[in-house]
Amino acid sequence: MPKYVIERTIPGAGNLSADELQRISRKSCSVLNAMGPQVQWLQSYVTDDKVYCIYIAPDEATLLQHALEGGFPADSIARVRTVIDPTTAE
Repeated sequence: MPKYVIERTIPGAGNLSADELQRISRKSCSVLNAMGPQVQWLQSYVTDDKVYCIYIAPDEATLLQHALEGGFPADSIARVRTVIDPTTAE
C-alpha cells in the first residue's frame, strides 16, 4: 500500500501543549478507527507552524476524507516513491 506525506499548516503548532497534541491525536485516531484498517497513521513531525504526517493509505482521496472528517488541514499530499537514508550511500 502506498505511503504519503501530508503537509498541514497549523500556526503555532510547535507551541501546542501535550494536552492539545493528545486531543488532536485522539480525534485523528477516532476518525481512522471509523474509516477502517485501510488507512494507517505512522507518525507526525511537528514544526513551528506545520505538521508533516506520514500515512499509509490506498489513495489521496482517502486521506482527504480523513482530513475533512477530522477537521484537519491537508495543504499538500505527496506520495512517497522511495525512501533513502545514510545506508543508501553504501
